[in-house]
Order: sequence, then structure tokens, then C-alpha cells
Amino acid sequence: MNTTASSRWLGPAQLTALGFLALILAGTALLSLPFASADGTATPLMAAFFTATSATTLTGLVVVDTGSHYTLFGQFIVLVLIQVGGLGIMSIASLTGMLLTGRVKLRTRYSTAAEGRPIFEGGVRRTLVATLLLTVFFEAAVAVLLFARFTTVYGMSVPRAAWEGTFHAVSAFNNAGFGLRPDSLISYNTDGWILLPLAGALMIGGLGYPVLSELVRRGRERLRGWLRGTPVSSRRLSITTRMTLKGTAVLVLTATLLIAALEWRGFLAGMPLGAKWLNAFFSGVTPRTAGFNSIDYADAHPITLMVTDIYMFIGGGSAGTAGGIKVTTAIVLLAAMAAEFRGRDDTNVGHRTVPKTVVRQAMTVAAAGVVSVTGGVAALRLFDPQFTADQVSFEVMSAFATTGLSTGITAGLSTPSQLVLCLLMYAGRIGPFTLVAALALRTVSRRFDYPTERPFIG
Repeated sequence: MNTTASSRWLGPAQLTALGFLALILAGTALLSLPFASADGTATPLMAAFFTATSATTLTGLVVVDTGSHYTLFGQFIVLVLIQVGGLGIMSIASLTGMLLTGRVKLRTRYSTAAEGRPIFEGGVRRTLVATLLLTVFFEAAVAVLLFARFTTVYGMSVPRAAWEGTFHAVSAFNNAGFGLRPDSLISYNTDGWILLPLAGALMIGGLGYPVLSELVRRGRERLRGWLRGTPVSSRRLSITTRMTLKGTAVLVLTATLLIAALEWRGFLAGMPLGAKWLNAFFSGVTPRTAGFNSIDYADAHPITLMVTDIYMFIGGGSAGTAGGIKVTTAIVLLAAMAAEFRGRDDTNVGHRTVPKTVVRQAMTVAAAGVVSVTGGVAALRLFDPQFTADQVSFEVMSAFATTGLSTGITAGLSTPSQLVLCLLMYAGRIGPFTLVAALALRTVSRRFDYPTERPFIG
């Protein structure tokens, strides 16, 4: 192999894809060890591989119960996979190299960018440190709140409460959705002191690191200006941040209202009024790649499943722990449709013109998502025809969007179907652009153009 071809294979995007795959395989090996399971026997290879894939890709789908099947060692491996998967393979490697050598290589910029981690103002070093500090801060804050609740109300021992609080906090901020209860969070569906901190962690983690960094920086500037009595800059937030914040608010609000309307006499029936709204809100937050559930989706109305599918497909913010096609992608697509309906050549969002290349990228990401989901549904319907179309569509959408919600059929799927879900989770986590770059052997440049001819559309 020549040097040029070799360098292409070892590019940042390819290394990211291979890094996630290596992490999955390492997690599979560790989770299949006998002392990782509660009964002391080796976990079947497929179950270990599925769990490792789900944890690394921050999905939350499981074929065995994490809390009862795995020992503390096995649970710790799952937690490490979630944390490393959330921070990113290349970001972890770059941060480690920076701490050991005190230097940041030029290649690090491309490595972090390939993982969807745009460089913040201040350079690569500030990007990596800010990512780590934001993660630790929010995870620690939620862990402390859960620890206090578990010890004072549920009577857990201090070590057990600390472990459960930490596990759920890390899982929530990274939008992984792994829990230590067979019913996820259904046991706590009337406890706002448990659900609300987790919902907050899910939304904050799902905003994406660029948005969080900008908000923190803006808050620090305002605080500094207030303390010094100096005027604060009134420049607007970036278009990405505005789109993400407004899109998130609209999605959470509409999802809450829709689920409340659809399930008021369904799975919300019998709950006190406050608990109904609490669970409607939590169920409006979790479809956006979170994975936790406080209700049983096996009892959900088919329309509720369809609505949840849509929210899972959209997902959360870019360059973070969320999955789906991302909020900004959906907004750009809607803006492009509106521009076409109005006969305008430019796509505008928030008094800004979106470049045509970005519009094409959004269309490509959405189209790739549709093709992936359609192929996944077809495969599962072929391998496991005993399940309904609603169940299969929900499972496939959850895997592709790395959400982790399920109607309860994951463990009952055949091995081929579970492998399809693993492929969807992997593709959904590393992103269409990274996956395409990792699989591409070379880039072909064409030195000619074909004649232009306009086909009929519609």
C-alpha cells in the first residue's frame, strides 16, 4: 500500500470510527468474563457485544438487565464505556496526550473535529479542558442530588446510594439511558426529586458542547461585567446556539403536550395530577436520545409510538452526546422547504443566510437516516415477523437515534436482528460523515462536468 492510501486510512475520521469499534470489542471481551456476571458464568458473546455496543454508542437498549445480570465490575465496565463514548475516543486520546506531554499536536484539531467537537475560541487545549470540566461538573451535581434522595428517602446504604447516583448521573448526562433497575425509572415515576434532575441532565447533555461552552462563556462575561460595573457586550448568540435552544424548547413542550393528550387516559391514567404532568414531561424529554423511561412503552398507544419515533429521529444538539439527525439539521430542512414554498433562492434562519452547502449536508444527513431506518425496519420484519410493525419501527428508530427506548422486544429478537441494531447504533453514534469517510477508500476528483438538463419533479 502506498503512503497516500495509508494516510487516508489513518485519517482522523477513520481513526474515530476504528476507535469506537476497538472500544466496543474491548468492552465485549471484559463483559463476557465470568466475574463480570452475577452468576459467575461467562455472558454469551452476543449479549456482551450488544451491551458494549449500546453503552459505547450511548443508546441504552439492553438484552440483559444491567443491575441484576452484571456484578459491580461489570457495571463499572458499562459506566466506563458510557463515559468514554460520551467524551469521545479521539478527545480522550488527545486530552491524555496533552496531559502527559504538555503539548497539543496539529493533528489533534482534525481528530476532535472528526468526532464532531468543533474547536472553541482559545484553541484545542481549551476545547478539551472545557469539555472535560463541563462533563464532570454536571455529572457531579446530579450525582449529589440523587445520592441525597437515595439515602434519605429510599434507605440505601451510603456506598450503594453513591454508586447508583453516580451511575445514573453519568448515564443521564451522556444521554445513554442505562439504569440499574429492570424497569428503568418506572419505580420512581412519582418522585420528581429523581426524575427532574435526570431530565435536566438529559437536556443539558443533549444540547452539545459548543452550545454549553458558549452559554458558560456568556454567563461568565455577564457576571464579570456585573461585578465590575461595566457594560456587557450585547452581541447575539451564535446561530447554532439559538437554533438548538429554541428547537429544544419547542420539541420538549410539544412532546409533553402531545403525550399528555394521547395518554391522559392511557398509561398516565390512575396517577395523581402532578404525577401525570411529571411523567408527560419526562416522556417528552427522553425521546430526544435519552433512553430512560418512567412509563412502559409496551402500553403506549400506536400514535404515541409514532410521535415518539419522530422526536427520536430528530434527536438533540450537535457535537454532543445526543443522537438523531440533530435539531439544527431539522430546522435547516424546514427553513429550506419554507424558502422553496415562497419561491426564494436563499435559505434564512434567524436573520442569517444558510449556505447552500449546509442545506445539502442537512438533506444528505436526513436522507441517510431515512434509508438506514427503512433498511433496518425491513431487516427486522424479515428476521422477526412475529413482532408488529409499530414495535419494530420503534426499536429500529431507537437504535439509529441512539435513544434506547423500547417496547420490550429487544431481548426477544433473533441474533441477526440484534446485529442489525448494533450496526444502526454504531452508525448513529459516529455519524454519517464519519462513517462514510471511514469506509471510503479514496476520493475521486472529476475534471469534467456533464451537460445540464432539468428533470420533472413531483
